[in-house]
Amino acid sequence: MPQPTHDRRARAQDDALDLHFIGNATVLLSYGPLTLLTDPNFLHRGQYAYLGYGLVSRRLTEPALDVGDLPRLDGIVLSHLHGDHWDRRARRHLDRTVPILTTPHAARRLKVAHGFHRTAGLRTWRSLTLQRDGRQVTVTALPGRHAGHPVLRGLLPPVMGSMLEFGPAGGLPRLRLYVSGDTLVHDALDEITDRFPAADLAFLHLGGTTLPGGFVVTMDGAQGAELARRLNPRLILPIHYGDYTVMRLPLSAFLAEADRIGLADRVVHCGHGERARVSCEPGAAPKVY
Repeated sequence: MPQPTHDRRARAQDDALDLHFIGNATVLLSYGPLTLLTDPNFLHRGQYAYLGYGLVSRRLTEPALDVGDLPRLDGIVLSHLHGDHWDRRARRHLDRTVPILTTPHAARRLKVAHGFHRTAGLRTWRSLTLQRDGRQVTVTALPGRHAGHPVLRGLLPPVMGSMLEFGPAGGLPRLRLYVSGDTLVHDALDEITDRFPAADLAFLHLGGTTLPGGFVVTMDGAQGAELARRLNPRLILPIHYGDYTVMRLPLSAFLAEADRIGLADRVVHCGHGERARVSCEPGAAPKVY
């Protein structure tokens, strides 16, 4: 017997993913009782993020929340260990008992040097599941490449993308979220579509971050639109733009490219400090507030 329409709507509402875009690549995620945080960056405007080898970048924006205002967290998904994704305020003030899912490189550092002993280092395509009160999220590490030139890749910390699959504990996924991490577009990313159905929502790290010497280490507008075309998510949320002096391209560069290739209707216009709700229902529009 077909399920009544009102029952389907109630289930979709119950399965919705709520997000709060705090700034840079930091997003607070809530799926029922489960609460996650991505790439914790709580430096204030004017403070400097340390990028290694004497490189720094000044923050241009304020985070929408301070680290002390966070709710109880069930987990943190960290794409890599860079000062604009894991900063000194996160290191000092985050609860050291919260599980952190990150690269093996970052996990070793966080465990040994910073005392975050519940950190798991996930190699590419490896997964870990977190549960609370009948809900779960399975996080799978995906390919990422922070730079094009092999020498520069050796100098930058390894980075991972991730697929977050939300659903009932022990059940099938109801909603998939792809988080690109600080990657450039490369052919290894095509395997994501071989292993996973298209995501309901994709967080794309943009900004065209440029290091001295003109080395671009995060996607510009054209690369972001190309990755969205390849992975074909239902919705796209651009993040990681305009927060630091090394980010050279505005959000408008991506929006223009997305429009050019026919993806403008998939973009979720959720700016810094705003919140959105994404339903598991394929045809449901996101709500931004």
